[in-house]
Amino acid sequence: MAAQYNFEPETPSADDASTERMTGLRESIDALDKDLLDILNRRAALSLEVGRIKAGSHDLVFKPFREKEVLANLAAANPGPLPETHLRSIYREIFSSSRALQRPQRVSYLGPEGTFSYFAGVQFLGRAVDFLPESDIPNVFRAVASGRAELGIIPLENSLQGTVGQSLDHFLQQKVYIQSEIFCRISHSLLGHSGPLSSVRTVYSHPQPLAQCSGWLRSMLPQAHVVPMESTAAAATRVAETNEEGAAAIGHGGLASMLGLDVLASGIEDLGDNWTRFVLIAGTPSDASLSKAARDKTSMLFTVPDKPGSLVSVLGTIARNGINMKKLESRPMRGETWKYVFFVDVECDLEQDEYAETLRDLENACHSLRILGSYPSGPYLDVSGQTADKESAA
Repeated sequence: MAAQYNFEPETPSADDASTERMTGLRESIDALDKDLLDILNRRAALSLEVGRIKAGSHDLVFKPFREKEVLANLAAANPGPLPETHLRSIYREIFSSSRALQRPQRVSYLGPEGTFSYFAGVQFLGRAVDFLPESDIPNVFRAVASGRAELGIIPLENSLQGTVGQSLDHFLQQKVYIQSEIFCRISHSLLGHSGPLSSVRTVYSHPQPLAQCSGWLRSMLPQAHVVPMESTAAAATRVAETNEEGAAAIGHGGLASMLGLDVLASGIEDLGDNWTRFVLIAGTPSDASLSKAARDKTSMLFTVPDKPGSLVSVLGTIARNGINMKKLESRPMRGETWKYVFFVDVECDLEQDEYAETLRDLENACHSLRILGSYPSGPYLDVSGQTADKESAA
């Protein structure tokens, strides 16, 4: 019998069609990447030109008002599908590169690498920054005041434990100015060598995380000895390098991969809504001249005459002018027994002309008054670094 042949054209399979479509999409993405590369390099050339114009000046490269304004305009113009969070992350790195091209940027922080101050700096300022670890908070202030660093990252207050008093005290001692603020979500992990929680005998960390995790420690490790350290990263480094039996540290979960430790438990802070407010400081006041963005906050230090009603007079001046006060903290003055200085945040730019009379009234009511800076309100960033734990933190 004669053979039968099918002369119908072969229909491409679904897999072949998908492969062809994927190839076309990848070619389109490659073409767009080349366009993006060209645009980024043109932008970089403009940043280099800005740097040449600024060469020799003491003008800060970091412009928080300008950056906030650009991000807000881009977010408002973004039609999608790129999520706003991704857009902001991309542009933070673009800003970081732009600043570095203008002038290398040295930023001091409470080190060593791996502290929450470090992660806050990376998240907000990007990776094209020369981060300089300092042994303690006073040295961060000194680095900025002396000009060794252009900026410093300072933890100012925590939503669970309140103000970091050491930070406020050094605003009294060093002539520095607040440029910007960042609110960072904090989550703590217990880091150590592989083993059950019951084997932990000593826990190292900075006093703030130890306080924020005190309830968990009492519940889960009631017999453990708690030892304060100068930073969370220093505590984790000690555990990693000494091989001390039964030792663990509380810190950022990212320290585990950095130091070869295990995450024994994560999310161990007593309350989940744990935020730390960081401020960026510099040796000169912030400059909003190139931006229309509002300076949302002003921070100041003041002392009052030693007489009845003096503090009421200052607070009344703020209230009468319809200014919302966000923070009021008193600190003892070093070297002067039973005398205090007040740290205040208000929701306005006291350095604008419209508040000139208010500022004069405040100066008259105070014994001394110092403006620490007017700056834009900060973004809320998640630097918690949570990772899967070996044992439940509950």
